[in-house]
Amino acid sequence: MVTSPSALSVLTFGEAMGMLVADAPGPLAGVEHFHRRLAGADNNVAIGLARLGFKVSWMSRVGRDSMGEFIRQTLTGEGIDDRYIQTDPAHPTGLMFKERAEHGADPRVEYFRRGSAASHLCPADAEAIDFSALDHLHATGITPALSKSALALTRELMQRARAAGATISFDPNLRPSLWESEAVMRDTLNELASLADWVLPGLAEGQLLTGEKTPEAIADAYLARGARAVIIKLGPQGSYYRGRLGATLESFEVAGRPVANVVDTVGAGDGFAVGCVSALLEGRSPREALARGNLVGAEAVQVIGDMEGLPTRARLDALENG
Repeated sequence: MVTSPSALSVLTFGEAMGMLVADAPGPLAGVEHFHRRLAGADNNVAIGLARLGFKVSWMSRVGRDSMGEFIRQTLTGEGIDDRYIQTDPAHPTGLMFKERAEHGADPRVEYFRRGSAASHLCPADAEAIDFSALDHLHATGITPALSKSALALTRELMQRARAAGATISFDPNLRPSLWESEAVMRDTLNELASLADWVLPGLAEGQLLTGEKTPEAIADAYLARGARAVIIKLGPQGSYYRGRLGATLESFEVAGRPVANVVDTVGAGDGFAVGCVSALLEGRSPREALARGNLVGAEAVQVIGDMEGLPTRARLDALENG
């Protein structure tokens, strides 16, 4: 039976940043004009799920500054519950600059986030949450990389959500530059993945984190840690599933959606997560979830911006039924 999105409560958490995107291609040092947008993997997923009709809350901290207010206004404008967004008067909102890449290349980005308000997230921030009313928690590997206190919050949220019976999705979303070492990143993210029901790494991420080479072996590594399903992003080739969401262990691959003109690759993985998570929460089959993940990921790369291409429910219905 398919569940209505409006009946489901979802929480995401992490760091949103103000993002200045170059108007013209070329090195950032030579760009004179930028457009302001919103960046952050966790809030991209929040926005994507809210556009599909889910009841979404987002937890974070922003500075008492114009970027912090911009983030709050943007998220509430998307219908996201902002009760868990704290304004921090002592620390600034993070900021990033992004190149305008051409021909589908990955754009260069520069971050100004050290000591940001969101890096001061901590377990006490979880005290206001009613976990008994929560259906799903989405976590990424970015938040625990921000600081020791943000890592402690990530553990707290995942452990309490699991204890309350909510499902949990985890996207490793590797940011090696934020970690003290690759070994610490690998051990920490594998530990957090063991708290999740659905683990969603990219192929290269899974290879680095598990030491395995093939999608099947990567999936088996996380299934052995307690995951119920592992969904691996294969880029334009599509995605791979291995898991026990049904009566038996299933494995299959779903081909990607062709994209004639790739404009901006950033946010493709978040779009994929939106598609997969939304479908699984609605009670659709794993195969349908991967097909939707591929579809939403393909939509995300066809426009400038990290979340601008995430579809509304009406747009998604038209794409899936057209």
